[in-house]
Amino acid sequence: MRQFNHEVTLVTQRHQDVTDVEVEELRSWVYKLIVFPLPGEIKSENHFAGIFAKAGRFAESLLKATPANVLYRYSPEIQQIVDEYVTQDKCDVITCEHSVNEIYVRPEFRNRINTVIDIHSSVYGWVRNHLEMGASSYALRDRLYLNLVLSRYERRYCSKFQNIVVTTEDDKNEFLKLRPDIDIQVIPNGVDLELFPYRSYDVADNGLIFVGAMDASHNIDAATFFALEVFPEIKNRYPQATFSIVGARPTPEVQDLAKNPGVIVTGKVPSMVESLHAATACIVPLRTGFGIKNKTLEAMAAGVPVVGSDRGLEGLAVDSNNVPLRALRANTKGEYVAAISRLFDNPHLREELSHHARQLVEMEFTWESAGKRYEQVCLGTENSRLFIDF
Repeated sequence: MRQFNHEVTLVTQRHQDVTDVEVEELRSWVYKLIVFPLPGEIKSENHFAGIFAKAGRFAESLLKATPANVLYRYSPEIQQIVDEYVTQDKCDVITCEHSVNEIYVRPEFRNRINTVIDIHSSVYGWVRNHLEMGASSYALRDRLYLNLVLSRYERRYCSKFQNIVVTTEDDKNEFLKLRPDIDIQVIPNGVDLELFPYRSYDVADNGLIFVGAMDASHNIDAATFFALEVFPEIKNRYPQATFSIVGARPTPEVQDLAKNPGVIVTGKVPSMVESLHAATACIVPLRTGFGIKNKTLEAMAAGVPVVGSDRGLEGLAVDSNNVPLRALRANTKGEYVAAISRLFDNPHLREELSHHARQLVEMEFTWESAGKRYEQVCLGTENSRLFIDF
């Protein structure tokens, strides 16, 4: 039986891919767990009815200056629980994990309890970055959304919270563009070092891996860019090279990448760390998105050399002055080819990156250290009842 410093009530929504085993594991980590299903996908056999439904949701989003996915996920049952906890003084702190859950926190709550939001990334900055990189699947819609909805949305919801937390300085700067008057604290994500043990051996078979949820737009863009623009040159230089795209829910676009020589699309795997350990290097070729990347931290913790973009290495001191070399940076096709060739040809470089990256994670990016800093933001007292919604 785990001992708790605080009574944490966690209210969350369950994706259909989440197993009962995973739910029970989560339950063991909190004082109380309340789970609701995510709303089912809205489908219509009538093509025109489907179009009108989408138009209606878009109009509602514009009217309320709230992203459609936030409105879509909204649960009256969760709102009732949140209201009850606050109005009946059942909690001392309410925190939101990710901005998609800010909708449950009423502006007047901040007058009764400490309200905290942990923002994984600025939605405004994220969408703007996708448009700049040509990675948006719905560019016309997103251009309309950017100023008509997202800028207004982020300015508004930030004012509801007493404390705002982000994971990197880049993301902090994104929010300060919208709200230069607010105080924002930077607390990076972490890694469970038991789930991602260090690989103390070298793998020299020229296998590359990219990991992530493969229905996410930034991951789709990264995998497509690397598989079609970079990997063919790697394959020409190193005929035995492979590029494995590992992650749940690969879209048809991602699955089609497996038609290219040496590209492997696995879908969800039983053990992510085993897949990482089997690779010579982990590639993080993200071109869009803000916030610290768990995929990068997990590969570094596992002892797998990393080649990443500026976005993939955001928030990490890996190649600046006065720090050991912990990862190789690349943003263009030529830079990726050069960096990966260096790794393939130099086992000593692979060992150096592996060792120094693991040390960095152990020193600065564990969940224990992140938890202590977040606890200070939430509490300010030794013992509290804590309500968390994500």
